[in-house]
Amino acid sequence: EEQLVESGGGLVQAGGSLRLSCAAFGFTFDGYGLGWFRQAPGKEREGVSCISSLDDTTDYADSVKGRFTISSDNAKNTVYLHINSLKPEDTAVYYCAAEFLRPGVACSRWERDYDFWGEGTQVTVSS
Repeated sequence: EEQLVESGGGLVQAGGSLRLSCAAFGFTFDGYGLGWFRQAPGKEREGVSCISSLDDTTDYADSVKGRFTISSDNAKNTVYLHINSLKPEDTAVYYCAAEFLRPGVACSRWERDYDFWGEGTQVTVSS
């Protein structure tokens, strides 16, 4: 059974940094796009970043460009989200997800494109 497990969330002061991890079980990243999404209280889930296992291309939401960095370690079947200069508005549950990619197709930040989801990890940023 395919499973994604996030970790690394917590309570951090504004301006701080975190590294979120997402480990995959039951499948390998080969041929998949990996995405990070977040959902703040009372808001819709937002795709913040994705990375393609086919060519390592990445994409970021405008709201996080320059502060968030996605990376993956295919040997460890783990994808990371490095978050710098945290802001209170980054407070949310962060989810990772996997989408099967066809060759030549870029990774997506649309949740409807994703096949497997983790349970999420809470990030809370205090001002």
